Amino acid sequence: MDLSIAAILAQDGITTGAIYALLALALVLVFSVTRVIFIPQGEFVSYGALTLAAIQTQKFPATCWLLIAMGAACFVVEAAGLVRHAERRRHAARTLVTLASKYLLFPVAVYAVTRGLFMHPLPMVVQIALTLLIVIPMGPFVYRLAYEPIAEATTLLLLIVAVAVHFAMVGVGLVMFGAEGSRTTAFSDATFNVGSMMISGQSLWVVGTAVVLIAALYLYFDRTISGKALRATSVNRVGARLVGIGTTQAGRLAFTLAAGLGVLCGILVAPLTTIYYDSGFLIGLKGFVGAIIGGLVSYPLAAAGSILVGLLESYSSFWASAYKEVIVFTLIIPVLLWRSFVSPHAEEDEE
Repeated sequence: MDLSIAAILAQDGITTGAIYALLALALVLVFSVTRVIFIPQGEFVSYGALTLAAIQTQKFPATCWLLIAMGAACFVVEAAGLVRHAERRRHAARTLVTLASKYLLFPVAVYAVTRGLFMHPLPMVVQIALTLLIVIPMGPFVYRLAYEPIAEATTLLLLIVAVAVHFAMVGVGLVMFGAEGSRTTAFSDATFNVGSMMISGQSLWVVGTAVVLIAALYLYFDRTISGKALRATSVNRVGARLVGIGTTQAGRLAFTLAAGLGVLCGILVAPLTTIYYDSGFLIGLKGFVGAIIGGLVSYPLAAAGSILVGLLESYSSFWASAYKEVIVFTLIIPVLLWRSFVSPHAEEDEE
C-alpha cells in the first residue's frame, strides 16, 4: 500500500464514518432520554433511501400508506385512552379533534401532496424534503405505539420490544419495497484533485452535511429550551418530571430527531451504495459500535468512535475484505471489557 491508496481509503473511511457518527448520535440521544437501545434506527436509513429512490423513478412511495396506517393506529390507541380515563372525557370532543388533526389529517395531507407531485420531475431539494416529510413522522408514531405504554419498564423489556419493532419494520420494508435494491442520484458529480488524490463531490456532501448537523445538534442542546429539556431528561428523568418537563414529550421528540437523522443518513448513503430493504440494519449496527465506544452517553466519543469504525472498515476492506465485518464488530469486545472495569455497576432496581 502506497500513500495514494492510503489516502483514498482514508477518504472512504471518513465518509462512511460520518454516516455512522450521525447514527451513533441518534442512538445515544434515544438511549439517554428513554433508555431504549433503538435497534430499528437502521430501518429509517433504508426507508429514507428507498423512498427517495421511488420518488426519483416517479413511483408512488409505499411509505405514504404506512404513515397513514401508523397514524390511524395511534389515533385508535389515543381514543381508547380517552374512553378508559373518566377525567379526560370532559374535554373529549376537543381532544379528539386535536388527535384527528395530528394522527389522521396530517398523514392524509402528506399522502395528497405526494400523490400530486411524484409524477412530475422535481428538483433534488424538493425530493429530499418530500422524503423527510413522509418518513420522519414515523419516529414519534413508533414511540407512541411501541414504547410509550411501557416507558417505565425495565431496560431488558425495552430491548426486547426494540428487537420486535426491528423485525416488524424489516418485514414491512420487504412488502413495500421488494427484494431488489435501489441507488439514488448523486448530489454532485464533481471531482476535486488534491495532489495525487481525487475527492468526489458526493463525499464532500456527506462529510459537510454531517458536520453541519453535528454543529446544529450542539447548538440545539445548548441554546434552545426544548434541547435543554432533553438534556435534563437524559440526566435525571425523575428530576426532570419534578420540575415540570414532560418525559413523554421528550421521548417523542427524541424519536423524531432520531428518525430525522436516520432518514438523512439514508439520503446521503444511497448514492454511494445500493440500498436494500434490510441494508439499514448493518449500517445502524456499525453506528451502534460507535455509540458503544461513547458508552451510550457521550456524544463526542460516539462521533469519534464512529469515525474510527469507518476508517477500520475501509482499511480492513483493503487488507482482508472477507473479514472486514468481523474486524469491525470485534472492536466492541475490548471496548466493553474496558468499560466493565472502569464503570461502576448498578442493579436494575437502583437505576
